[in-house]
Amino acid sequence: MDVAALKNRFIPKRGQPAGPLKFSNKELIKIIIPLIIEQFLSIFVGMVAIMMISQQGEQATSGIALIDTVNMLFINIFAALATGGAVITGYYIGQKKMERASKVAEQLVLMVTGISLLIMVLVLVGQNFILYNLFGDLEPVTRGYAKDYLNRIVFAIPFIGLYNSAAALFRVTGDTRTPMNISLLMNGINIALNYLFIFILDMSVRGSAIATLISRIAASVILIIMLHDKKRAIHLGNLFKTKPDISVIKRMLYIGVPNGLENSMFQIGKILVVRLVASFGAVSIAANGIAASLAGYQVLPGAAMGFVVITVVSQCVGARDYEQGRYYTKKLLKMTYVSVWVLNAAIFLFLPNILGIYNFAPETLEMIRQVAIYHGICVCLIWPLSFTLPNTLRASGDMKYSMTVSVLSMWICRIVFSYILGRYLKMGLMGVWVAMTLDWTVRGICFICRYINGKWTRQKI
Repeated sequence: MDVAALKNRFIPKRGQPAGPLKFSNKELIKIIIPLIIEQFLSIFVGMVAIMMISQQGEQATSGIALIDTVNMLFINIFAALATGGAVITGYYIGQKKMERASKVAEQLVLMVTGISLLIMVLVLVGQNFILYNLFGDLEPVTRGYAKDYLNRIVFAIPFIGLYNSAAALFRVTGDTRTPMNISLLMNGINIALNYLFIFILDMSVRGSAIATLISRIAASVILIIMLHDKKRAIHLGNLFKTKPDISVIKRMLYIGVPNGLENSMFQIGKILVVRLVASFGAVSIAANGIAASLAGYQVLPGAAMGFVVITVVSQCVGARDYEQGRYYTKKLLKMTYVSVWVLNAAIFLFLPNILGIYNFAPETLEMIRQVAIYHGICVCLIWPLSFTLPNTLRASGDMKYSMTVSVLSMWICRIVFSYILGRYLKMGLMGVWVAMTLDWTVRGICFICRYINGKWTRQKI
């Protein structure tokens, strides 16, 4: 046996599957670190914008916080559609069919562009419903800020779709550094323009919306241009000459629609809960908005790890190597737990300093502190099983189960118990967050059972 053959021979360590691993620890780290940085930048710029707006009062902060819940609905829809394209692309990568993977990439960009333009039009037409019906009775000043923000941020919707699609295509090939670098550029532009428009030009929430719009346009255009590089393993052709391939789009929707419905229902549930929070007053709205921003940091490593699970497990499924799929699921789940424990310990330590940045009343700051501590503890115990683990099911094509569990749990646990605990048991904002973690618990139990029984390995993409 020659030297090359000896090097390729693989003796598995305890707990490892037989045969050469698809991803070494070094390769996993190269995928994970840029994703964590990208997630950090995404949340950081949102917090910085809120900090700047908070200097203009709780009502301005509340106006942006309300519209951002709607924005998150669209972001989740596009992320779900991008996941559908990424899973199929990863499936072909696992089979070494790179040309077919590139064709899927083209269809993903076309599909998301069309859907995002449609959503933008629907929001423009239905903005009065959003402002006057969706959130219930609002103080006129808060509604005015929300309207100023919505009327400008709506034009960012198509570029959010393009960015999510392009970034997903880079990630599924293992290239997470490029989206990270573009995210760094995008968020740098966003922060600089926020400062310019809010403090120098005194444009308030309108300036924040325009800053976000410009940064989204720049990031999405750059990524799409880079995907046209023929030297890349996955690349785009001339999109203006590309015709929709209904069979490919159907396959992406087969994965993306259940995932999109799951994410959409999840976000709609959050909007309904925000409507409840709005009834508690401006203090609760502002506290909920800041607590939600902090919550994004508390789950940051887990959110990044979810993309890694999709990238790694989809390729294992494409190669029909479910043993490695299980191995990487367990490995990445352990890494998620370790990372969220470390991060939340640091957040708890510096929480007084973080809260000191905001120009809020003591009552609001205390409410944020209580929610942040409770949420952080639950993240360390429950969150990875509820959000990281189901990405293995999605990567294998078992998205309908994930959708069913998530939607039912969200409506029964999160929404119903938010009203029971928050309104009828007088727990207020804390009751809403307790109901959310009850939802996590139910989801986690169901996903563990599905993973153990192995039905996810018998799905077809």
